[in-house]
Amino acid sequence: MSPNPLPKILVLRKRMKFYSSSHFPQLLYTTIAFLLFEFHFSEANYHDYGDALSKSILFFEGQRSGFLPGDQRLNWRGNSGLGDGWMVNKDLTGGYYDAGDNVKFGFPMAFTTTMLAWSVIEFGEFMPPIELRNALVAIKWSTDYLLKTVSQPNRIFVQIGDPINDHNCWERPEDMDTARTVYTVDAPNPASDVAGETAAALAASSMAFRSSDPGYAETLLRTSTRVFDFADSYRGAYSDNANIRDGVCPFYCDFDGYQDELLWGAAWLRRATQSDSYLSYIQNNGKTLGADDNINEFGWDNKHAGLNVLVSKEVLEGNMYTLQSYKASADSFMCTLIPESSSSHIEYTPGGLIYRPGGSNLQHSTTITFLLLVYANYLERSSQTVNCGSISVSPVTFRRIAKRQVDYILGDNPKGMSYMVGYSNYYPQQIHHRGSSLPSIKEHPQSIACKEGSRYFNSTSPNPNILVGAVVGGPGEDDAYEDDRGDFRKSEPTTYINAPFVGALAYFTANPNLNLA
Repeated sequence: MSPNPLPKILVLRKRMKFYSSSHFPQLLYTTIAFLLFEFHFSEANYHDYGDALSKSILFFEGQRSGFLPGDQRLNWRGNSGLGDGWMVNKDLTGGYYDAGDNVKFGFPMAFTTTMLAWSVIEFGEFMPPIELRNALVAIKWSTDYLLKTVSQPNRIFVQIGDPINDHNCWERPEDMDTARTVYTVDAPNPASDVAGETAAALAASSMAFRSSDPGYAETLLRTSTRVFDFADSYRGAYSDNANIRDGVCPFYCDFDGYQDELLWGAAWLRRATQSDSYLSYIQNNGKTLGADDNINEFGWDNKHAGLNVLVSKEVLEGNMYTLQSYKASADSFMCTLIPESSSSHIEYTPGGLIYRPGGSNLQHSTTITFLLLVYANYLERSSQTVNCGSISVSPVTFRRIAKRQVDYILGDNPKGMSYMVGYSNYYPQQIHHRGSSLPSIKEHPQSIACKEGSRYFNSTSPNPNILVGAVVGGPGEDDAYEDDRGDFRKSEPTTYINAPFVGALAYFTANPNLNLA
């Protein structure tokens, strides 16, 4: 599939504009963009981080499942999934579609919720009041659903929708006629990963709502403790259950083990409750549950780096030296991001983007960016730095790395492209997203059946509906990006790419002039 033609206007630094035509050579165009990118890269206060923050939160409205409220702003969407749960006599409407399909996967949805809540906890003070409200609304859309999935003791509904059938269709969520299979785990079958992450999401969200809605916060926290008990009492990965494995794998299979989710859930419950029982849990189970393993990754399946940063807060505050191993692991992870460090490990593209093989790379960039900013705050409050071999790294250095990632995503890259849809005048037009790529039900009320959507998928025209704020999977290791709906690894947005980016954008909304020199 050929990429979308170059846009007529590419806005570059200092409001310089270059106009393309059908005969303008792609190579020269990209070269000019790259040179301008290099020349202006260190300028501060170019991006409108507040605008990007608003859009990053608005994106979640485009991912909503269920009955949409009257104040729905992305009004090309309509109601969908209104019968979810009927086959088990349970209301399981609501929640989010994780990406460009129409399935509700509980594992990444819970992680998304945890990251949105953590964004509010750490950086909510930097959000304009209206965006703080919008962020809480985005969290609640998910937590209301997650509460439904764990409303029955020792049972968790982990997924709605048959992904094989769904992925064989290209249809709007409003039209979907594929099986809305309910995937359930009952004790003594284990679901430590999904239940542990759900417990983390509810505990973190209870903190986010504590001041604005204390009653709801209490419900979230009370449920979190019960769900964590289920996760811990019946240990194992949910994808090992034969009755659901074919539905959750290979999409959101547990690839890295369930142990990190147990520690992650306990750590969030410790943070939310300050209970010594959860402190003892993370102290006593760190070794047996592999707290020192896989520290160089953070995402929906592997919580180790985030866990270590989260727990380090208590160590840096001088309270809990028994948790020192978590801080040592957090320091080690941060050092892997420093090119001058002897333990440098994380790869960067030539244009400066954090890169990990495997596709959908911006999920790594946004989560790591978030951790850099959170850890920088923790270090600064305790007047500490990180020793990376022969060099000492300050919080400012971590923030500079984070800002480079944010600015790259917003357009400071060799292509001069914003990887956030709707931000700037040059962004992906053919994202891998059913609702965005098919005519809106408001404009085309007639149903578009499963295979009837194929012609829209195969079209090289821009998507008719702009999914404002969506951050796509992003470029490859060579900074290359072709605007191709069929290349889902690069062109598909996900909720768990956006969620940590909300926190990073909130920080730079209030601190836009960080010197990158």
